[in-house]
Amino acid sequence: MSEYNVMVSDDYFTKLEHQFIYNYCLTCEYSYGEVDSSETPPTGLVHNIPETHEIYPLIEYRIKKSMADEASKFHLYRMYINCFAPSENPYFHTDGKEGDLTFLYYPNIDWEVNEGGETQIYNGDVINGYPPIPNRMILFDASLLHRATCFRSTHRFTIAIKYELLDK
Repeated sequence: MSEYNVMVSDDYFTKLEHQFIYNYCLTCEYSYGEVDSSETPPTGLVHNIPETHEIYPLIEYRIKKSMADEASKFHLYRMYINCFAPSENPYFHTDGKEGDLTFLYYPNIDWEVNEGGETQIYNGDVINGYPPIPNRMILFDASLLHRATCFRSTHRFTIAIKYELLDK
């Protein structure tokens, strides 16, 4: 994957799986604030998805299948849900070192362009925005500076799945 390459995959799960994941986002327990950097305060709500919940292996399996032979080079170390209320203003941050991977899944059921909520990735002179199309998964290098933006009128859920590159 090149330095600023972002892979986008739409209709990532079946409609039934997508609805199941969204319902989980609506009903699970959240705690205040994800801290992305020691220099910024916490934002939003967060829910760590337990490995014992059935959506964990569902998501992990689908990602491993899409990674094919590359999957053995990475270790899944965290899967969680970020929840942002309208008008929240998350900070730019990185998720790991170069070569690590961040997958972001957008479980919301509805979206339209004036609602906002894109994931912004900063590449030095341009900020690229990736719309949170329902049932979309994006993948990028975890060392890229990025942030969520909130929806205008409703909560924005994003499932973050983080992999570290194994040393060989």
